[in-house]
Amino acid sequence: MKKTIAIICGGDSSEHDVSMRSAQGIESFLDAERYIIYKVEIHAGHWEAILADGSRTVVDRNDFSFADGDRRVRPDFCYITIHGAPGENGVLQGYLDLIGMPYSSCNVLVEAMTYDKFVLNNYLRAFGVSVADSMLIRKGQEGEVADDDIIRRIGLPCFVKPASGGSSFGTTKVKTADALRPAIDLALAEGEDVMVEAFMQGTEVTCGCYKTRTQSVVFPVTEVVTENEFFDYDAKYNGQVQEITPARISDALTRRIQTLTGMLYDILGCHGIIRIDYIITGGNGHSGESLGTSSDEGKAKINLLEINTTPGMTATSFIPQQVRAAGLDIKQVLTDIIEDTLSV
Repeated sequence: MKKTIAIICGGDSSEHDVSMRSAQGIESFLDAERYIIYKVEIHAGHWEAILADGSRTVVDRNDFSFADGDRRVRPDFCYITIHGAPGENGVLQGYLDLIGMPYSSCNVLVEAMTYDKFVLNNYLRAFGVSVADSMLIRKGQEGEVADDDIIRRIGLPCFVKPASGGSSFGTTKVKTADALRPAIDLALAEGEDVMVEAFMQGTEVTCGCYKTRTQSVVFPVTEVVTENEFFDYDAKYNGQVQEITPARISDALTRRIQTLTGMLYDILGCHGIIRIDYIITGGNGHSGESLGTSSDEGKAKINLLEINTTPGMTATSFIPQQVRAAGLDIKQVLTDIIEDTLSV
């Protein structure tokens, strides 16, 4: 009997439409010979399964079942591809745990920690992971922190971003003191807390990873080059970026990044596919240039930016790119994750 897979997509963040595109990508990657596949869109309190003819049917939240004609469907497994709330902050995972539904992503604790960049950075700092200096400003308390104090502590330029979230919405690179307060207000429009983070000049890279009980797979490293001020929404989704896989760095530095990625996966106790973004500082490399020599590699410092537990999965997203570069089959990768979870 074929297992039924529900791809949960949508969500309530600014990345709703991106999530829907990721769901289309995952649907195309899954093994249709092996699985019956539905997409389930969650948005603004409405949970609806999308049927083969494009019609929609309401999902019963008591057991995550829905009607398909005269048949009642309860999925065997949920593949979560919501970027932002409630799929990337642990809320959806908590619901699925309560009803005993297997799913693709990390558990509640890991999702909640990785969703809050400030919490994650300070947690991993205790393990010796290099992260940028940062400070937190909570909604309602923004007037209690003077601009001069922020600049004295963090410096300029700096990044102001929502502390929780997986996107670049509400993120500003602040270069001048008079731009700081508008950036804080913009970030507060996206979330409850704001993180002000020190700027790091370097080469941005990203590396994906997944593990099962029988294998540990770390993908090739991708170099991210953009002429924009940072890897913002236009760079991510409107083509204003070069994504170079494998990255133009030495083999030794590549191995260091891959080793760190696998270690962070284990430190946090991740599950499914994750992607970790870094800034490489030191050496002669900076954004847009390679760190290709042994002398550069010896000076290079790997700094954590963020951990994505539900990374984008369109055909052109980082993870499918890295899977192809590794000579792997994305269909088999997803099958490995699903079957490993279902066999527990």
